Amino acid sequence: MKTRRYDPAEVNRRLNGRCFICEMLAGNPEYRHHIVFQDETTVAFLSKYPQLYGYTLVAPRRHVEQVSADFTEAEYIDLQRIVFRVGEAVRRAVPTERLYILSLGSEAANRHVHWHVAPLPPGVPLEQQQYAALSRNEILDLNESEMSALAARLKAELS
Repeated sequence: MKTRRYDPAEVNRRLNGRCFICEMLAGNPEYRHHIVFQDETTVAFLSKYPQLYGYTLVAPRRHVEQVSADFTEAEYIDLQRIVFRVGEAVRRAVPTERLYILSLGSEAANRHVHWHVAPLPPGVPLEQQQYAALSRNEILDLNESEMSALAARLKAELS
């Protein structure tokens, strides 16, 4: 697949302190993402900056910043059920040798808690797996039609 350069610092500058998840949920067209699942508490959507094909984010709809402290145990477990469902949908929809699930973010950017569901494709050499697969400054160059088709496959797997 074709890739393009990705500069996380530039993306952070463009956010200018705004929460991209809250902006997306508010309908801001600058922050439009391909949503593959949503209910009253959770949203799952394709990453705009995917290092791996099928890279999906799962987040609570309400703005929370602490990965465990801002949830009751029941809320956390309910959210993890959605992360599991999305992970299984991704695994069924795209070739996956290993499924990575992480919660990343920082106080400086991406404060809204979210989980990364990232499918490692088969055949990737060991030195390009794990953190190396997620820390490249290149992302897949997918056009709107490719993103829409992938989102449709994930939605079908989630229904």
